[in-house]
Amino acid sequence: MEMLALLVPGGTGQLGRELAARAPGEYTVHAPGSAELDITNPGAVNEAVKTLVDGAGSPVVVNAAAYTAVDNAESDYTRAFALNADAPRVLAAVCSANGVPLVHVSTDYVFAGDATEPYREDEPPAPRSVYGTTKAAGEAAVLGSGARAWIVRTAWVYGAHGGNFVKTMARLAETHDTLSVVDDQRGSPTWTGDLADGLLELAARVAGDDPPTAKVLHATGGGETTWFGFAQAVFTELGLDPARVRPCGSDEFPRPAPRPSYSVLSDQAWRGSGLTPLRPWREALTAAFAQDASAYRP
Repeated sequence: MEMLALLVPGGTGQLGRELAARAPGEYTVHAPGSAELDITNPGAVNEAVKTLVDGAGSPVVVNAAAYTAVDNAESDYTRAFALNADAPRVLAAVCSANGVPLVHVSTDYVFAGDATEPYREDEPPAPRSVYGTTKAAGEAAVLGSGARAWIVRTAWVYGAHGGNFVKTMARLAETHDTLSVVDDQRGSPTWTGDLADGLLELAARVAGDDPPTAKVLHATGGGETTWFGFAQAVFTELGLDPARVRPCGSDEFPRPAPRPSYSVLSDQAWRGSGLTPLRPWREALTAAFAQDASAYRP
């Protein structure tokens, strides 16, 4: 195994922490949070990347940093754009200047969410929210930078670290006899454990002699469900009666940012590149609870 030296901006978030935890022991991993590395600051980014290059191992940057507060972004455009568009542009420019490959994590929100079949990697973005718009701008900046860069879109991410849908369902289950969860939004739940493994596999590929030719890839849990179906599965893993979860429509829970009605992503390019497909979402949820059930309980 070739030893890699990884820089993981966003290293204190739910995905960044999983990446650091799952990296092989032979790897050198620096996973700074925003307090340690301000990725909107070109000087700070340049110093971090040069330190990475000067160390041992083949350098790769995996950017897990983002402004992910979807609703807050609607009234906080400046900050969302700085983290989701400007910061990736800075990272890509510095990576290009230093010959370091970049893997940048993006989102299903770059699409309108009105499809009826999985979104292909080559379909043009058409975001409907500020969050999606800023993430699409970040993708464009990375792809247009001249850096050796790959975009990995994912969706419906949950894990042991940070806040997420699974933890919210577990918390609400303690105080509510029944929960109403929308059943008209469809996507693919993605466990950070599987996503981190996939990104690490990709990082090894881009550092070696056989990088994927496709520059945009999709990596989500296999299959699809609705938030209602996901919530019922969470209740089952918690040992609770899934009938306590009731289906409802999105119109019963209006939010500042529009949600995609359909955000299933095709992983055709991921599979075609010879990368290991992420396991089916339901199987992954069971694995997540088996690994660290206490992390998902209040």
